[in-house]
Amino acid sequence: MKLTDNLNVVDVIPLISPETLKEDLPVSETAAETVITARKAIQQILAGKDQRLLVIVGPCSIHDADAAHDYAERLKKLADQVAETILIVMRVYFEKPRTTVGWKGLINDPELNGSHKINEGIKLARKILLATNNMGLPCATETLDPITPQYLADLISWSAIGARTTESQTHRELASGLSMPVGFKNGTNGGLNVALNAMASAQQPHHFLGISQEGASSVIQTSGNNFVHLVLRGGSNGPNFDAVSIHNAADELASDGLPKAIMIDCNHANSGKDPERQELVLRNLILQIKDGDQSIIGTMIESNINGGNQPISKDMKYGVSVTDACLDWDNTNRILLNAHDSLKNNS
Repeated sequence: MKLTDNLNVVDVIPLISPETLKEDLPVSETAAETVITARKAIQQILAGKDQRLLVIVGPCSIHDADAAHDYAERLKKLADQVAETILIVMRVYFEKPRTTVGWKGLINDPELNGSHKINEGIKLARKILLATNNMGLPCATETLDPITPQYLADLISWSAIGARTTESQTHRELASGLSMPVGFKNGTNGGLNVALNAMASAQQPHHFLGISQEGASSVIQTSGNNFVHLVLRGGSNGPNFDAVSIHNAADELASDGLPKAIMIDCNHANSGKDPERQELVLRNLILQIKDGDQSIIGTMIESNINGGNQPISKDMKYGVSVTDACLDWDNTNRILLNAHDSLKNNS
């Protein structure tokens, strides 16, 4: 009999189960406390009961475990300095959506050479998350692959659904079962409808296909996630961090019966993909907050030890992004200290 399926499949490699990975790399009491405390604080910020600014800051993507640890140590010191006015959560992104093809992130290709040792990548990702949470620094990530959360979500305090996947039913269903607050980005064209629809969907219960902790194909039943919010990242028509765009977004959220909680992505289309311009976006947001805008609850900043970006090669510079260009550490530290001082003086 002629074959009719798997005609384009070259190989099927068994993947470690979530249960086995967690037995090998269990959550420590310190890490669990970091996650629980941060999630509760973010929920309070989304509800308007905590007036601090939520800041998701860190590399566009993680590709070097040592550099990630170095960055986390620096960020933890800054987080303690600004804790009165700003809740800092480190951006720890292991999965990257590609417009066509390219490096898909540390989990998919941890050696950055096309070997795609996913079992090793997911172990390394969990090690990085454990080390960061053990410092007392909470972590944020983008949820891209629908089974990855079973391996890592217990160490994540905030998650994003990106502009390319906000319209995906799979990701809306997935978000409905995630244990942390989730931010939905507006579409790549700048439109809000896909994100608003996604938020409404993620608040509802769903049944969908996934995997269990034992790694078995399963039907997942969720209760819905009440802690969802909008992330404005600009679009093909330009930025949307200005006061009018934010006011209009807040009105649309209210009209749809959704939380008037808006995070602004300082990079991507809001900065014209120029990492240096993230400072201008942040300054503008601080002014809007000081002028009384209560819908702005947070911001995202792409930052690394050293600025810019670089292609993947054998001789890569330390602490430089291999995906989107980032702001360097010294300037990241400076602008967040300035934001803290400005917010503190307004209180």
